[in-house]
Amino acid sequence: MTAKAIWITLTKNSAQTTEAAQDPRLRGRTYSVPFAKVWDEAVHIIESSPRWKLIEADEARGLIRAEATTLLFRFVDDIRIRLRLDSNALTRMDMRSASRHGRGDLGTNARRIRRFFRDLDLRLGVEH
Repeated sequence: MTAKAIWITLTKNSAQTTEAAQDPRLRGRTYSVPFAKVWDEAVHIIESSPRWKLIEADEARGLIRAEATTLLFRFVDDIRIRLRLDSNALTRMDMRSASRHGRGDLGTNARRIRRFFRDLDLRLGVEH
């Protein structure tokens, strides 16, 4: 890891999926699985995660909002998940995780997103 990459990791306090992300695990997901199935599994993961709290789940808008509490210092981070059908009628999911406090998260938000998508992929039986 370069000094620049280390500095960015130490001073960044949010992460989000983008199609151009250097880390392919942070590019969001497009599933050939029905929207309702992806939605249900995403909500299930949030509700069954011990340090997560579901704040809002608006299926009509494709919006899920949650909070996650860090293990060590008990900081609360905000999570926003967007689901939609893309131009090919495939289910597209993007996610953002952001710390409420501090100037750096030591990569916590990016790890959270990667773990969430790993768990979702497993529950849906797909590989990315």
